[in-house]
Amino acid sequence: MKKYLFAILALIFIASSAFAEDNTYTAALEDQSAVEVCGTDNVTIQDAVIRKTDGSASSADSASFTGVNSAVRVYDQGKLSLSDSVIESSAQNATGVFAYDQGIIFLSNCIINVTGGGAGGVQVAGGGTLYGSELSVTSASKAAIRSDRGGGTILLEGGTYTSTGKNGCPAIYSTADITVSNATCISEQSRAVIIEGKNSVTLNNVIIEGNDQSSKAGSIHANVLLYQSASGDAKEGTSVFTMNGGEMTSQHGAMFYCTNTSSVINLSNAELHLSDTEKLLIVSSGRWGKDGRNGGTCTLNATDQLLTGSVFVDSISELTMNLTNSSFTGSINSDGTSGNVLLTMDAESIWTLTADSYLTSFEGNLHQIETNGYHLFIQDELVL
Repeated sequence: MKKYLFAILALIFIASSAFAEDNTYTAALEDQSAVEVCGTDNVTIQDAVIRKTDGSASSADSASFTGVNSAVRVYDQGKLSLSDSVIESSAQNATGVFAYDQGIIFLSNCIINVTGGGAGGVQVAGGGTLYGSELSVTSASKAAIRSDRGGGTILLEGGTYTSTGKNGCPAIYSTADITVSNATCISEQSRAVIIEGKNSVTLNNVIIEGNDQSSKAGSIHANVLLYQSASGDAKEGTSVFTMNGGEMTSQHGAMFYCTNTSSVINLSNAELHLSDTEKLLIVSSGRWGKDGRNGGTCTLNATDQLLTGSVFVDSISELTMNLTNSSFTGSINSDGTSGNVLLTMDAESIWTLTADSYLTSFEGNLHQIETNGYHLFIQDELVL
């Protein structure tokens, strides 16, 4: 009886022409959601099947920025608790679950499968908030975990998040504050994580994998991209990526790439598996921004961390690298590039060179650097 009461309550708030029967909600018209909650509505649904089977959005921007045409849409301070349910979306520009404009969504034990083009799995924009636990999310066109213009907050605990598309289909795309804990995130043909502008992604004990197959001209392949597109989707500011524990694998390209923005990368006891390029970090200009002014500014903080691979900082970019109780086996600007690089090492950290390396400045004890037959230059002067 309780299940049917939830269904009746939810039916009051679904989009006016959507169809509901036996706790199954279906939408097939343009700009229509199967479940839509707004205003002061506070709705609970459980054990439901929710389908967006047809009907594309009249505007791709409206779909991406406000959630129009999503299978589940909550906005204008509405609240929805959705549990033990299946959400399927196969229409064009039809996101699975979308929180917009102070809307709040609580998801638990749900399966979300999005196969239509131009749509993500779970998403916030315009200040929406989404909490999820033990979700299984698959998205074929855009990120399984996604945000867009106006940002918001996503907090996820447990579950599996898989993106299967190629260009622009990472596991996580952030123009918001996104935290994922104790979960598995996989991008089969794209970057693992993209953070744009003044936004963040925090991963706690997450297994995450990317396979960047970007084909756009000028693309630099990398697992985690921190950038500013200047499209208006994200405020200018510092992109922050934090990884505590867990395991991250790059199948193709560098592990991290910062361009046309400032960024902070915080790593603590995370297991990193580099691709066969053996590139740890690239801080450089790229295909975004104005030539000559579109380098990156990056701070890499490694605590209780094992790092390997090469670091490259181009002549219009800057890197501050802080090692605390950490080990780094690799090189920095082995080709002599004149990027501005400051390396700080505490008394418990070690750097083993794998090629000649070039720094602008160094803070620490040079005796903690193992040359391994190579040389270290600081401000173009040979010091080791």
